Amino acid sequence: MILSGREIVREMGSGIVIDPFDERRVNPNSYNLSLHGELLVYRDEVLNMKTPNATEALHIPPEGLTLTPGRLYLGRTAEYTRTEKYIPMLEGRSSTGRLGLCIHVTAGFGDIGFAGYWTLEIFCIQPVRIYAGVEICQIYYHTIAGEYDLYKSGKYQNNRGIQPSLMYREFQQDRG
Repeated sequence: MILSGREIVREMGSGIVIDPFDERRVNPNSYNLSLHGELLVYRDEVLNMKTPNATEALHIPPEGLTLTPGRLYLGRTAEYTRTEKYIPMLEGRSSTGRLGLCIHVTAGFGDIGFAGYWTLEIFCIQPVRIYAGVEICQIYYHTIAGEYDLYKSGKYQNNRGIQPSLMYREFQQDRG
């Protein structure tokens, strides 16, 4: 089951943490998260799964920043989230989708126990101007049945900034 907006509010501070939290951003079954003022882009045209890929930071000025098609932008939410009893899920908002802006292209499925800022995979269909602080995506929560373990991976847990892919670490682990 998906939690209603009212249930999200009831669970604030006990089963769910969203910081900062603004009750005006609560939807019938989700909560709108906003875009932080910095983006990352990869420097190289060809990315390699087995090695760290160099990135460059872009700051979103007050007048906005125009994104160009064919480029992946990594952003992050301005809000820190944590849950230890629900499955967090992230999706773009329909208003951003109707501008041809794809938010969190893949990997919207979170793990119980994830704590941190959400890195957003942003891609646009046509040029679009974005702004820091805009409500860009929505988080919603599923209940879970059965026993479960909390997410404890060190790869993305407790992040403070935008996280480029750390897949290369999987190649460094002993798979014996």
